[in-house]
Amino acid sequence: MTYVISGLPVADFQPLFGMSDAELADRNIVRMTADAPVGFPCRISLADARPGATLLLLNHEHLPVDSPYRSRHAIFVKEAATETARFVDEVPPVLTVRKAISVRSFDAAGMMLDADLAAGDEIEPLILRLLDNPDAAYLHAHNAGRGCYAARIDRS
Repeated sequence: MTYVISGLPVADFQPLFGMSDAELADRNIVRMTADAPVGFPCRISLADARPGATLLLLNHEHLPVDSPYRSRHAIFVKEAATETARFVDEVPPVLTVRKAISVRSFDAAGMMLDADLAAGDEIEPLILRLLDNPDAAYLHAHNAGRGCYAARIDRS
């Protein structure tokens, strides 16, 4: 089975890039500068920002479904992001370097079917197991520690 792990659409965030700190604050968004090689994961590029890069920390609705699982949480997006990442049959390093990833499967109605945890470098078997369920429409990966949405996973 093949799968694709996708970042968020860059076009959804481009209007925010370059706004002043005051304009961002009016939207409850904070500009931050990465100060470590790991810890500032961009949800567009699916890569950790390099030290010195600026990111926006904002609240994002990653599961806009009409079900009890509708969800939003804080995410980072790099202001320099220009392209939405797409990894086919490959887990991006931004996920593999994490201690633990929660992978959750959802049906077409947005109801959670299953979920489990795996070390970042061991999530591919979990992805394949969850996608093996014919009722699974898509998966969401979350950083287990802080609970942040990390990426969407679909069959390809």
